[in-house]
Amino acid sequence: MEGCAITSAPSSDPRCNHRIRAREVRVIADDGSQVGIIPTSEALRMAQEKGLDLVEVAPNAEPPVCRIMDFGRFKYQQQKKVQEARKKATTVQLKEIKVRPKTDEHDYQTKLKHIRRFLEDGDRCKVTVFFRGREIVHKDRGQVILARVVVDLGELAKVEQEPRTEGRMMTMLLAPQVKKPIAPV
Repeated sequence: MEGCAITSAPSSDPRCNHRIRAREVRVIADDGSQVGIIPTSEALRMAQEKGLDLVEVAPNAEPPVCRIMDFGRFKYQQQKKVQEARKKATTVQLKEIKVRPKTDEHDYQTKLKHIRRFLEDGDRCKVTVFFRGREIVHKDRGQVILARVVVDLGELAKVEQEPRTEGRMMTMLLAPQVKKPIAPV
Protein backbone atom coordinates (compact mmCIF):
# COMPACT_ATOMS: atom_id res chain seq x y z
CA MET A 1 0.00 0.00 0.00
CA GLU A 2 2.90 2.37 0.71
CA GLY A 3 4.68 1.39 -2.52
CA CYS A 4 3.24 4.21 -4.62
CA ALA A 5 4.91 7.48 -3.63
CA ILE A 6 3.15 10.73 -4.46
CA THR A 7 5.60 13.05 -6.17
CA SER A 8 5.06 16.22 -8.16
CA ALA A 9 7.57 15.29 -10.87
CA PRO A 10 6.23 13.06 -13.65
CA SER A 11 8.00 9.72 -13.74
CA SER A 12 8.16 6.77 -16.11
CA ASP A 13 6.49 4.56 -13.48
CA PRO A 14 2.89 3.60 -14.10
CA ARG A 15 0.26 5.55 -12.18
CA CYS A 16 -1.06 3.91 -9.06
CA ASN A 17 -3.74 4.41 -6.41
CA HIS A 18 -4.94 8.05 -6.21
CA ARG A 19 -2.82 9.16 -9.20
CA ILE A 20 -5.14 7.30 -11.60
CA ARG A 21 -7.24 9.98 -13.33
CA ALA A 22 -9.89 7.91 -15.14
CA ARG A 23 -13.43 7.70 -13.72
CA GLU A 24 -13.85 4.04 -14.68
CA VAL A 25 -11.21 1.35 -15.08
CA ARG A 26 -11.07 -2.27 -16.20
CA VAL A 27 -9.78 -4.15 -13.17
CA ILE A 28 -7.72 -7.33 -13.05
CA ALA A 29 -7.55 -8.92 -9.60
CA ASP A 30 -4.31 -9.99 -7.92
CA ASP A 31 -4.98 -13.62 -8.89
CA GLY A 32 -5.24 -12.66 -12.60
CA SER A 33 -9.03 -12.88 -12.93
CA GLN A 34 -10.99 -10.06 -14.58
CA VAL A 35 -13.24 -8.13 -12.22
CA GLY A 36 -14.75 -5.95 -14.96
CA ILE A 37 -15.28 -2.25 -15.59
CA ILE A 38 -15.91 -0.45 -12.31
CA PRO A 39 -15.51 3.10 -10.93
CA THR A 40 -11.97 3.98 -9.85
CA SER A 41 -13.07 4.65 -6.27
CA GLU A 42 -14.54 1.13 -6.04
CA ALA A 43 -11.33 -0.39 -7.48
CA LEU A 44 -9.23 1.57 -4.97
CA ARG A 45 -11.41 0.32 -2.12
CA MET A 46 -10.96 -3.30 -3.32
CA ALA A 47 -7.16 -2.84 -3.45
CA GLN A 48 -7.06 -1.27 0.02
CA GLU A 49 -9.11 -4.12 1.49
CA LYS A 50 -6.48 -6.58 0.24
CA GLY A 51 -3.62 -4.35 1.41
CA LEU A 52 -2.37 -3.91 -2.17
CA ASP A 53 -2.07 -1.12 -4.75
CA LEU A 54 -4.16 -0.33 -7.83
CA VAL A 55 -1.66 0.03 -10.69
CA GLU A 56 -2.51 1.35 -14.16
CA VAL A 57 -0.90 -1.17 -16.57
CA ALA A 58 -2.49 -0.02 -19.86
CA PRO A 59 -3.22 3.73 -19.63
CA ASN A 60 -4.02 4.12 -23.36
CA ALA A 61 -6.79 1.51 -23.39
CA GLU A 62 -10.44 2.57 -23.23
CA PRO A 63 -11.15 2.35 -20.30
CA PRO A 64 -7.63 2.11 -18.79
CA VAL A 65 -6.63 -1.33 -17.51
CA CYS A 66 -5.60 -1.47 -13.85
CA ARG A 67 -4.27 -4.39 -11.85
CA ILE A 68 -4.46 -4.99 -8.12
CA MET A 69 -0.89 -5.84 -7.05
CA ASP A 70 1.93 -4.98 -4.68
CA PHE A 71 3.56 -2.00 -6.42
CA GLY A 72 6.86 -2.34 -4.53
CA ARG A 73 7.24 -5.95 -5.64
CA PHE A 74 6.27 -4.96 -9.22
CA LYS A 75 9.02 -2.29 -9.36
CA TYR A 76 11.55 -4.72 -7.87
CA GLN A 77 10.75 -7.34 -10.54
CA GLN A 78 11.09 -4.72 -13.29
CA GLN A 79 14.51 -3.68 -11.96
CA LYS A 80 15.59 -7.35 -11.86
CA LYS A 81 14.57 -7.79 -15.52
CA VAL A 82 16.60 -4.72 -16.52
CA GLN A 83 19.64 -6.01 -14.59
CA GLU A 84 19.37 -9.45 -16.24
CA ALA A 85 19.14 -7.84 -19.68
CA ARG A 86 22.27 -5.77 -18.94
CA LYS A 87 24.11 -8.82 -17.67
CA LYS A 88 23.34 -10.80 -20.82
CA ALA A 89 24.33 -7.97 -23.16
CA THR A 90 28.03 -8.39 -23.86
CA THR A 91 30.12 -5.63 -25.37
CA VAL A 92 32.72 -6.55 -27.95
CA GLN A 93 35.77 -4.35 -27.70
CA LEU A 94 38.33 -3.52 -30.36
CA LYS A 95 41.88 -4.17 -29.16
CA GLU A 96 44.96 -3.03 -31.09
CA ILE A 97 48.41 -4.59 -31.38
CA LYS A 98 51.23 -2.60 -32.99
CA VAL A 99 54.27 -4.18 -34.65
CA ARG A 100 57.11 -2.93 -36.85
CA PRO A 101 58.59 -4.53 -39.97
CA LYS A 102 61.79 -5.30 -37.99
CA THR A 103 60.00 -6.95 -35.04
CA ASP A 104 62.15 -9.76 -33.59
CA GLU A 105 60.91 -13.36 -33.32
CA HIS A 106 60.42 -13.36 -29.54
CA ASP A 107 58.59 -10.01 -29.66
CA TYR A 108 56.41 -11.35 -32.48
CA GLN A 109 55.50 -14.44 -30.42
CA THR A 110 54.61 -12.23 -27.44
CA LYS A 111 52.37 -10.03 -29.60
CA LEU A 112 50.78 -13.16 -31.10
CA LYS A 113 50.03 -14.45 -27.59
CA HIS A 114 48.27 -11.16 -26.79
CA ILE A 115 46.21 -11.34 -30.00
CA ARG A 116 45.27 -14.93 -29.21
CA ARG A 117 44.12 -13.93 -25.71
CA PHE A 118 42.02 -11.03 -27.07
CA LEU A 119 40.31 -13.30 -29.60
CA GLU A 120 39.64 -16.00 -26.99
CA ASP A 121 37.97 -13.34 -24.81
CA GLY A 122 35.66 -12.58 -27.75
CA ASP A 123 37.16 -9.19 -28.65
CA ARG A 124 38.08 -8.02 -32.13
CA CYS A 125 41.74 -7.17 -32.74
CA LYS A 126 43.32 -4.60 -35.03
CA VAL A 127 46.87 -5.52 -36.04
CA THR A 128 48.89 -2.48 -37.14
CA VAL A 129 52.33 -2.49 -38.77
CA PHE A 130 54.07 0.88 -38.29
CA PHE A 131 56.65 2.05 -40.82
CA ARG A 132 59.26 4.60 -39.71
CA GLY A 133 61.52 6.59 -41.97
CA ARG A 134 62.55 4.66 -45.08
CA GLU A 135 60.85 1.45 -43.91
CA ILE A 136 57.79 2.54 -45.93
CA VAL A 137 59.70 1.47 -49.07
CA HIS A 138 59.43 -2.17 -47.91
CA LYS A 139 55.64 -2.52 -47.63
CA ASP A 140 56.01 -6.17 -48.64
CA ARG A 141 57.57 -6.89 -45.20
CA GLY A 142 54.42 -5.54 -43.53
CA GLN A 143 52.23 -7.76 -45.71
CA VAL A 144 54.41 -10.76 -44.84
CA ILE A 145 53.98 -10.08 -41.11
CA LEU A 146 50.19 -9.73 -41.42
CA ALA A 147 49.94 -12.88 -43.55
CA ARG A 148 52.02 -14.74 -40.95
CA VAL A 149 49.66 -13.58 -38.17
CA VAL A 150 46.69 -15.00 -40.09
CA VAL A 151 48.48 -18.33 -40.67
CA ASP A 152 49.68 -18.59 -37.05
CA LEU A 153 46.22 -17.92 -35.62
CA GLY A 154 44.64 -20.46 -37.98
CA GLU A 155 41.13 -21.49 -36.93
CA LEU A 156 41.03 -19.04 -33.99
CA ALA A 157 40.47 -15.89 -36.08
CA LYS A 158 38.88 -14.76 -39.29
CA VAL A 159 39.99 -11.71 -41.24
CA GLU A 160 37.27 -9.08 -40.96
CA GLN A 161 39.17 -6.44 -42.92
CA GLU A 162 41.95 -7.30 -45.36
CA PRO A 163 45.34 -5.57 -44.90
CA ARG A 164 45.32 -2.02 -46.22
CA THR A 165 47.79 0.85 -46.10
CA GLU A 166 46.83 4.14 -44.47
CA GLY A 167 49.68 6.65 -44.52
CA ARG A 168 52.67 5.13 -42.69
CA MET A 169 50.81 2.14 -41.31
CA MET A 170 49.26 -1.04 -42.60
CA THR A 171 46.23 -2.39 -40.72
CA MET A 172 44.21 -5.58 -40.66
CA LEU A 173 41.14 -6.36 -38.56
CA LEU A 174 40.65 -9.81 -37.00
CA ALA A 175 37.48 -11.17 -35.40
CA PRO A 176 37.07 -14.30 -33.29
CA GLN A 177 35.97 -17.34 -35.27
CA VAL A 178 32.47 -18.43 -34.31
CA LYS A 179 32.64 -22.02 -33.14
CA LYS A 180 29.86 -24.19 -34.53
CA PRO A 181 28.47 -26.79 -32.13
CA ILE A 182 29.18 -30.38 -33.10
CA ALA A 183 26.01 -32.10 -34.28
CA PRO A 184 25.17 -35.35 -32.45
CA VAL A 185 25.47 -38.48 -34.61
